[in-house]
Amino acid sequence: MTEVRDIAQLGNPVLRQLATPVDNIISAETQQMITLLRDTLASTQGVGIAAPQISISKRMLIVASRPTARYPSAPLMEPTVMINPSFSALSENKEKGWEGCLSIPGIRALVPRYTEIKISYTNEQNQPVELIASDFVARVFQHEYDHLDGKVYLDSVLNNQDIVAETEYFKLIETAAV
Repeated sequence: MTEVRDIAQLGNPVLRQLATPVDNIISAETQQMITLLRDTLASTQGVGIAAPQISISKRMLIVASRPTARYPSAPLMEPTVMINPSFSALSENKEKGWEGCLSIPGIRALVPRYTEIKISYTNEQNQPVELIASDFVARVFQHEYDHLDGKVYLDSVLNNQDIVAETEYFKLIETAAV
């Protein structure tokens, strides 16, 4: 049976808390959190979700890049559960790219992110994993990782003029595709 949680919206204090590490990855409680995250993300057009977004202040996220109405050119990757993740930039190169957030509907913004990163995390089978992510997948990870530190993507915008209504964003990408 699937269980979908409400997405915490901007202004909810859980989005501004520093999430705590997951202690027992193989516990029933942790496995239930993973199921809640998976089911909730699957019910959206999102490409990632962090536990604080479903009001669980734990260091756990899912990156699930896939083409959706919100991100039509996203690459396809299997939903990947990352527990107690960390990352390092593989170069100082950052690029601005469009981001939106399930917790901040109706708005998009250009956000600078590292273009290539090394991610370390524990998977749901309690095994350590390292992977190199670049471009869109690296962006999604950094966006979700910020949620674990009590940040939202708007905190990283360099210029308020880089924030637009989602309706304007869709006009921009439609024009760019022509």
